[in-house]
Amino acid sequence: MTNQTTPLIFDGHNDVLLKLYRAGGKVAASSFVTGRDGAIDAAQALAGGFGGGFFAVYVPSPVDLDFKIEEMTKPTYDLPLPDPIDWEDAFPVVMSQAAILFDLEERGALTVCRSAADLRAALSAGKLAAIFHIEGAEAIDAELNTLDVLYKAGLRSIGPVWSRSTIFGHGVPFRYPSDPDIGDGLTDHGLRLVKRCNELGIMIDLSHLNEAGFWDVARHSNAPLVATHSNAHAICPHSRNLTDKQLSAIRESDGMVGLNFAVAFLRADGRMLADVPLTQMLRHLDHLMEHLGEDRVGLGSDYDGAIVPQELTSCAALPLLRQAMAQHGYGEALIAKLCHENWLRVLEKTWGE
Repeated sequence: MTNQTTPLIFDGHNDVLLKLYRAGGKVAASSFVTGRDGAIDAAQALAGGFGGGFFAVYVPSPVDLDFKIEEMTKPTYDLPLPDPIDWEDAFPVVMSQAAILFDLEERGALTVCRSAADLRAALSAGKLAAIFHIEGAEAIDAELNTLDVLYKAGLRSIGPVWSRSTIFGHGVPFRYPSDPDIGDGLTDHGLRLVKRCNELGIMIDLSHLNEAGFWDVARHSNAPLVATHSNAHAICPHSRNLTDKQLSAIRESDGMVGLNFAVAFLRADGRMLADVPLTQMLRHLDHLMEHLGEDRVGLGSDYDGAIVPQELTSCAALPLLRQAMAQHGYGEALIAKLCHENWLRVLEKTWGE
């Protein structure tokens, strides 16, 4: 490969909107253009060949992050899930973060894409391509009115839960070792959410959903099964990762998995320690492709939301990942699929294009 910034990487998950929200909201959005202390901004994206991705809107819980990280460095851990968040508290946070996304678009920093055709056009033009995604559906009311309005605004992907419970379903705790078969599946509200997302063409993200909820989506959804940022449970037996049986169902649906860079879900020992070689990421990619096929695997970094391998702390370092793929024996066509083509394929199918 002559140019390690190509092919462009389209990424399944980042939390930059949350970081900008915490830094002051739209006032802080200018730092995305001028440079910020984080994993993704305009300059770093250009330097690393980061073409865009799913920009997550997420309502944070009051969590002691230092305690959480310290616990997750231990050989075993089981962190209690935060309490559910009411709609009245979640909705203004989601509106504020969505406003940051659209403010970035007004500044010319990115393009909010509502179709795969939009994505292709943005990537071809060298514009940062963003999908409006919600991680955890606390801001969606039981009647789904909010969902309909947000869809009109550009929402094209949603995760029913971020680990903590919602009126729609239940997630997995941060527990190691553990499998994802924890608790009940989707509620009646959750089943209606799946149906309405199918009708609108909103992608349903299975990352963070527990196994019972996963199978409920598999039974009731007519769309490809997609986990935007999850890894192989066979390599790292963490509750957040997907079992081979789940991978088989994703393959059967012609869906997709984005490799999560978060170190606790990469390491075989499940520990939140950043000394993870890129070869460990390739182990997961090999396993995912073995069970899903080469057309159903991509990247889902969790940049600005997780501790990632020390060689890849920002999107400017992504050329190292492309280089590692090539050295591992992946050909140019396969690297292009992993970097963005597989995301385009599954989104075209999900969005009915």
